[in-house]
Amino acid sequence: MTEYGRGPGSEPWHPEDPLFGDGGWEGQQAHAGQQAAYGGQPQHYPEQPQQPQHYGDWGNGQQAAYGQAQQYQQQGQQYPEQGRQYPQQYEQQQYGGQGQQSYDHNGWANGTHAHAQYPDPTDPYGQQAAAYGGEQQDYYGTPDAYPPPAPPSRRQAEPEPPQTDWDPGPDQGEHAFFAGGGDEDEDDLDDESGGGRGRGDRRGRGGKPKKRRSGMACLVVVLIFTGGVAGVGYFGYQFYQDRFGDAPDFAGDGTSETVTVEIPKGAFGSEIGQKLKAAGVVKSVDAFVSAQAENPDGDKIQAGAYLLKKQMSAASAVEMMLDPKSQNNVLVRPGERNAVVYKAIDEQLELSSGTTEKAAEEKYKSLGLPSWANDNGEIKDPLEGFLYPGTYPAAKGMKPEVVLKEMVTRAADRYEALGLESKAKALKLDNPLQVVTVASLVQAEGKTDDDYRKMAEVVYNRLDLANPETYGALQFDSTFNYLKGQSNIDISESEIKSNPDPYNTYYHKGLPPGPIGNPGDGALKGTLNPTDQGWYYFVATDGVNKTEFAKTHDEFLRLKDKFNESRGN
Repeated sequence: MTEYGRGPGSEPWHPEDPLFGDGGWEGQQAHAGQQAAYGGQPQHYPEQPQQPQHYGDWGNGQQAAYGQAQQYQQQGQQYPEQGRQYPQQYEQQQYGGQGQQSYDHNGWANGTHAHAQYPDPTDPYGQQAAAYGGEQQDYYGTPDAYPPPAPPSRRQAEPEPPQTDWDPGPDQGEHAFFAGGGDEDEDDLDDESGGGRGRGDRRGRGGKPKKRRSGMACLVVVLIFTGGVAGVGYFGYQFYQDRFGDAPDFAGDGTSETVTVEIPKGAFGSEIGQKLKAAGVVKSVDAFVSAQAENPDGDKIQAGAYLLKKQMSAASAVEMMLDPKSQNNVLVRPGERNAVVYKAIDEQLELSSGTTEKAAEEKYKSLGLPSWANDNGEIKDPLEGFLYPGTYPAAKGMKPEVVLKEMVTRAADRYEALGLESKAKALKLDNPLQVVTVASLVQAEGKTDDDYRKMAEVVYNRLDLANPETYGALQFDSTFNYLKGQSNIDISESEIKSNPDPYNTYYHKGLPPGPIGNPGDGALKGTLNPTDQGWYYFVATDGVNKTEFAKTHDEFLRLKDKFNESRGN
């Protein structure tokens, strides 16, 4: 298509051309101000009667200019030699009506419906803008021309309605999820009430069809909201149950299936509950902790192995653990000899008599003894003094060496913590094993913590070969009873003096080769912290519990008479 004003035979632009005068930038600014004043809406002048238009195809008075433009294109622009002015009747058709498009002085359509501009007699091109402005490219840098308008459609584009912040279109930031298509019923209603303008008319004036909310979108929103409420309710319930509700618990005394559970020393209620839950005994840790707290003897549950039933109520589990019959343990008491401990392990593991003692003789080197243990070839039992007092798991099916190793390990750890190697030198003893041996003597002869300290002093004073009372001889009945495997306080003097066993402290001066039992904490502490009051003698004056001490042999004889009186001798 030939550009208007640039086609063949057109005259060059004159410097005084209105396009570079009033129709230039200043004219455009003035005209833009005039448009702003009217808000871009069609203006009607009451003093000018409305004239029906007959040039459009739909009879709405908006298509005249477009129809004329098509007519002028077909005529091949027949008025160049007349200064490009059209007959008067076209001017009347373009500007005589109301509600028509307005044009700037450059002849470009501005897309608004400002009031009609009346032609300037001095402007030879004032009457042609409407016809060609909507299709020509802008060669003069006029701001109103960009972006270039789309090709004309059957219906002339109307100005885009003002945008509001509450109903943005998809191009204004609204998510497509919430944007529905146009409603057919609404379109039909608009066609009837809006002068025949249908959906195409609305799209032509801004590309914004009416929106409808999708039923599926609303359903999805409802489902999401409902799911959120349900989730919050569920977690809220769980939070309440965890903080304020009753802990999950089994009912009854449990099933017929039994399981052995080992409880370590020093375990708190929560740790015990975790082990019971892991074994399937109780349903929750909280239930056990609560039941233990409610039981008046709940804090008396000891370390060891327990034979329990599965799926027990927490209260039943606490009661069963307090029953000695359910405890699969071996208890080592302070002062007990290894022979007694071996027998107890055999019974608990349901092994034949002597099985544990044999395992001790064969495997003692692999059970964790300290390096300084068993340093004397005359020691009767390398593990004597190293089966530390306490409660140990011992259930059927366990090997005896496993039980022994735990006892030895605990003893080694305890002796290291007490620092026996350094304490031995301070007490003028040869090695840590002698410290344990003294403690075993103190344990065997004493009854109370005060006794232990005084008894330790008696041992240390008698070991001094230069002492004026015994000259290095201990003369303890407990050592002779150990070698005999007995506990007898009535030993004849002739028997004692005639037995040369290394453990006979009446026959040999100094300490026996090794411990004669397993000392407990009290005896060990007394051994490491003896009194310093000059004690050399002691007598159990009541024959059982009451022990009295003496510094001289004469005092000892008086205590001995007191003992004989208590026995009726």
